[in-house]
Amino acid sequence: MSTIDPFVINIPDATLAKIRDRVSAFTWHEEPDGNEWEYGTTINYMKELCDYWQDGFDWRIQERAINQFSQFVASVDGIDLHFIHEPGSGPSPQPLLLSHGWPGSIYEFLNVIEPLTHPERFGGRIDDSFSVVAPSLPGFGFSAKPRTPIGPRAIASLFTNLMTKKLGYDRFLAQGGDWGSVISGWIGFDHKHHCDGVHLNMFGVRTSGVYPESNEEKTWANAAQKIFAAEGGYFQIQSTKPQTLSYAMMDSPVGVAAWIVEKFQRWGDIEHNKIETVFSKDQLLANIMIYLVTQTFNTASWIYRAYADENSRFLPKGSRINAPVGVANFAKEFIPWPPRSYAAKMYNIVHWTDMPRGGHFAAMEEPELFVNDLRTFRQIIGR
Repeated sequence: MSTIDPFVINIPDATLAKIRDRVSAFTWHEEPDGNEWEYGTTINYMKELCDYWQDGFDWRIQERAINQFSQFVASVDGIDLHFIHEPGSGPSPQPLLLSHGWPGSIYEFLNVIEPLTHPERFGGRIDDSFSVVAPSLPGFGFSAKPRTPIGPRAIASLFTNLMTKKLGYDRFLAQGGDWGSVISGWIGFDHKHHCDGVHLNMFGVRTSGVYPESNEEKTWANAAQKIFAAEGGYFQIQSTKPQTLSYAMMDSPVGVAAWIVEKFQRWGDIEHNKIETVFSKDQLLANIMIYLVTQTFNTASWIYRAYADENSRFLPKGSRINAPVGVANFAKEFIPWPPRSYAAKMYNIVHWTDMPRGGHFAAMEEPELFVNDLRTFRQIIGR
C-alpha cells in the first residue's frame, strides 16, 4: 500500500455473534472469600458486565461513534497503520499526534478529538485548534499485525514518518500516556527536529544512570517500587512470555475482558472501589471489543517483549529530552509522577500541572482537563 486509503469500521455480524456466543457459553468458577477485587477481577462484576454484554451492549453504536471521525490506513515502513486524522479549524492548526497505550486504544480519545480540532464549537478560540492524528499502535486494533514484536522506540520512528512523510506535517506535538508516553518521549529525543514539544500524562522513558538523590525523590522511588511489585504481574508475563498467555486469551472473550477490566478498575480514579464511578459498561466493552473484533490481544501484548528486547526504557547516559516537555500529573495515576526535581533531570520541563483528579486513562476520564492542559502547553511554547 503506497497511498493513504480511507477506512471505515464495519465488523461482520457473524463476528459479533461469535463473540456473544462465547460470552454466553462461559462456565463460571469460584473466587476466594475476601474484599471484592482483592484477588483480581471480581466474579460478581464480571457476571454483571457479561449480562449487559449479551443483552444491552450495542457495538454498532460504538462503531458509529468511531466512524464519525475520518480514518485512514497508510503503509509506513512496511506496516499498515490505521489512524484517525481530523484537521483543525482556522488557518494554522497545530499538528498533534496522540498515542495510546495498553490496554487502551484510539477509543480513549473520542471525547477529546472534536474539542481539540474545533475549539470554537465549545466556547474556545479558533487559534487554539489542533489537527489531530491518532494512530492505532502496530498490532493493536485496526493497524496491521507485525511479524515480530515492535517496541516503542521503533514505533516512534514509524509515527514520525507517518506524520512527516505521509501526512506532510514537518513539525508536530507528540502527546501520550502509557506506551504513548514512551513513544512520545522517543520522538522528542530521536526526532527532535520534527518535534515542537512533548506532552505527557505518564512518566515514561528515563535516563540511564540518573538516580533519586533527595529524600523526596527516594521516598517516591520506594513507593513506586512497591506499587509495581503489587500491580506488575501482567507486565512480567507480557514482557517475557506473551505467546503463552495468548492461547487462553485468544480463545476467551470473557478472559480478555477480565484481564483488561482489572486495569481500568485499578488504574482509574474510581470511588468506593466501584469501577462505574468513572467508566460506563459501554466504554469498557467498546474498548474490549476493539481487541476482540480485530483479534489483536496477542499482538498488542508483544510491545512489552519488544520493550525489553530493544531496551527502550532508558535514554543514553548523560542525555535528556531537550524538546519542550509539558507534564499533566493526574492525581490518581497508578504509578505517580516523581517529584519535578527528579523528572527535570531527564526532561526539559517547561510546563507542569498537578491535576485535581483523574487517573491513568486521562483523555477518557477527564477530557476537559486533558484538552485544556494541551492548549496551555501549546501557548507556553508558542506554537
